[in-house]
Amino acid sequence: MLQCSFQKFTLRFIKPGGTSRGILNEKDTWIISLYDDSQKDRIAYGECGLFKGLSDDDRPNYEEKLSAVCKRLPYEKEKVLADLKDWPSIYFGVESVLKDWENGAQGILFKSDFTENHEGIPINGLIWMGTKESMLVQIKTKLKEGFTCLKLKIGAIDFENELSLLRFIRNEFNAQEISLRVDANGAFSTKNALEKLRQLSEFELHSIEQPIRAGQWQEMAALVDQSLVPIALDEELIGINILEEKKKLIETIQPPFIILKPSLVGGFAGSDEWIEIIEQHKGNWWITSALESNIGLNAIAQYTFTKKNPLPQGLGTGQLYLNNFDSPLEVIQGKLFSNKHHRWNFDNLN
Repeated sequence: MLQCSFQKFTLRFIKPGGTSRGILNEKDTWIISLYDDSQKDRIAYGECGLFKGLSDDDRPNYEEKLSAVCKRLPYEKEKVLADLKDWPSIYFGVESVLKDWENGAQGILFKSDFTENHEGIPINGLIWMGTKESMLVQIKTKLKEGFTCLKLKIGAIDFENELSLLRFIRNEFNAQEISLRVDANGAFSTKNALEKLRQLSEFELHSIEQPIRAGQWQEMAALVDQSLVPIALDEELIGINILEEKKKLIETIQPPFIILKPSLVGGFAGSDEWIEIIEQHKGNWWITSALESNIGLNAIAQYTFTKKNPLPQGLGTGQLYLNNFDSPLEVIQGKLFSNKHHRWNFDNLN
């Protein structure tokens, strides 16, 4: 008999992670399992990567909803998804566990040259928020590791120090050698954003994510129109789960780029909707993970590869946590690969 259960799992950072929502030492996530009583060794996994303070479904009754989903899932399967449009991280977990189950519960959701280890996915090297010195160390390390696209979180330290970090990189590498992305996480005010964007344009940036806080559509549209740095929407997409609202947002702001986090925008189905809309408006996109474990990262990476977007993607490396699950994922010269000779290990769940 088919069974479904979930388990809360606390990921522990190797080093505290500086984000726009403070310093993280650990992150809770929820793992859904689908299995048959008669086949104990066949278990499919999906991750509900709730992000506290950011996810649209960060609600007190989150686990109650998960419990109800698991009771229905063995019998109703895809029908469950229809009731999860307002629960994007659970939608992603259910989508993932079903795809894993359908494909033999081997961790392969989308078979491709990526899962066969024939090709990798170019990714950006993420530079965590911190002191100027700590960020400089990270930058040098990523460059040595072969990354050709770096993403810097800005807005946490003095703006002049952030400019000097960018200046250091550009003094060493031009825009053809190293592509630079910055993420402001809404840190700029509407009054100073345009001036800061003007100063940032000196460094030939690929893009800036979310310069002002989400929800200010007209102000963001004006920035998109005037900025010398291409703007990418990120947090702006969170909580917009209705197709017509998605269309209205893109039509209003007309962004050059959007950034898709499947855990936050309703999984693969939600991401597909956004991709279709932005491409209709001649914009582009890339996909980013959101501090998931290797279970979620694996699902996102496999989906991402199928989209054939040549831009460096914002996928994690699976190396942030002390207690992550051993997986086939590995990073080589700035690309994420799936080495099928490396096996999964879910002992941490026991």
